[in-house]
Amino acid sequence: MKKFLPVILLHTFLFAESIASPNILILYIDDLGWRDTGFMGSDFYETPHLDMLAGEGMVFTNAYSASANCAPARASLLSGQYTPRHKVYNVGTNPRGKAEFRRLEHIPGTDVLDPDIITWAECFQRAGYATAHVGKWHLSEDSRPYGFDINVGGSHAGSPPNGYYPPHPGVSGLGEFADDEYLTDTLTDRTIAFIEAHQDEPWLIYLSHFAVHTPLHAKRELISKYEEKPKGSLHDHVAMATMVEALDQGVGRIRQKLEELNLLKNTIIIFFSDNGGYGPATDMSPLYGYKGNYYEGGIRVPFFVRWDGVVEGARISEEPIIGVDLYPTLCEMAGIPLPQDQPLDGVSLVPYLKGETPELENRSLFWHFPAYLQAYSVFDEQPDPLFRSRPCSVVRRGKWKLHYFFEDQRVELYDLENDLGEQENLASTYPQMVGQLMDELKSWWGSTGADLPLGLNPEYDPDLESTAISKKLAPLKP
Repeated sequence: MKKFLPVILLHTFLFAESIASPNILILYIDDLGWRDTGFMGSDFYETPHLDMLAGEGMVFTNAYSASANCAPARASLLSGQYTPRHKVYNVGTNPRGKAEFRRLEHIPGTDVLDPDIITWAECFQRAGYATAHVGKWHLSEDSRPYGFDINVGGSHAGSPPNGYYPPHPGVSGLGEFADDEYLTDTLTDRTIAFIEAHQDEPWLIYLSHFAVHTPLHAKRELISKYEEKPKGSLHDHVAMATMVEALDQGVGRIRQKLEELNLLKNTIIIFFSDNGGYGPATDMSPLYGYKGNYYEGGIRVPFFVRWDGVVEGARISEEPIIGVDLYPTLCEMAGIPLPQDQPLDGVSLVPYLKGETPELENRSLFWHFPAYLQAYSVFDEQPDPLFRSRPCSVVRRGKWKLHYFFEDQRVELYDLENDLGEQENLASTYPQMVGQLMDELKSWWGSTGADLPLGLNPEYDPDLESTAISKKLAPLKP
């Protein structure tokens, strides 16, 4: 049974301050890379509305997703738990990549977020908020059992099966839309309609866009603009640029509606991405890696909080934070108590947002991926041409980041302060630091009940693997 603190205590939290309960708007973008907005330095994509919101709030330049791909990142966001607790390790539960290339056993995990886990949406719903999920869900067939009054577009689908123009099979609850209406615009319309319908009560909206996930389906009226625009040194993908601008246009329309209804001052806006950018279409430089692996480009993402009256505008934080921090942060923002008897792995960012000095400096952040994720067909900055990720765990503490690979017990250690691109492995130079971080990682495995991929895969063939790697690398050799 799900347990909450008694209602009398709930009311004490809710009315501890005389201000109205804040509205919450969570803008959660799919596959948006660390550099894919203007405020993070894109020289081709255009995001003036997001840039304005970021400039009015606090931008976290060391913000991380709790996973390098979609479903586990979302499970961690909603549950406030690292992957070993909720067991959503990958997209789907089937083995990824060819069996003869996987040295270790397959750990399937689950592809459904346990409905007994209390999400932050349930906390808000119980506190009297009107709650809406709009867009991608990816954790079950319906988001409503997880604390949302309405579900617009959410199912187990990880991307729009037919692209961003109608029809939309598998994307339910969208209502009526024009034959040429772009899906990002439809989701924006539904968000605005919910705000209008609930303007006289506190609300929480989880706007989880499908964009900019593949298929890279350009917004038609923007194509010529970006075809004619000079290429940037960082970005130049026309379809991606139109998808990013469509997102930004929608954010601008939502902001305008909030201003019209006099709700902007009492609405907290949080902007986040579920993982790093899609490698074949974008670039996170100077970060190394992209969606699907656990180098910085795969997990470091854009993040800001706009909180009128609390966060003074144009502030930048270099504090490392992670997706599981959102749960306690949201609840403290609204004065809503956390659930009883449920482990949460994050910490509230509210003190930091208020300008106080929280005790985060020595906190470690963790990632665990006991699975395989095959490489893109196009090989680019990938250390492994067969897999974006093999079974691994990662820990970051301060400037140090350690990767542990289960297949061969290999360790990589990077000093992110001086080597943001993770190019110089310092494991042999700093064995004491490796030992400390490995001890911490092993302790974390035990405390979270992590599934460890230790069994050998009987189908593995090292000769076939070696031949496949050579074939993949051959076109790249001079």
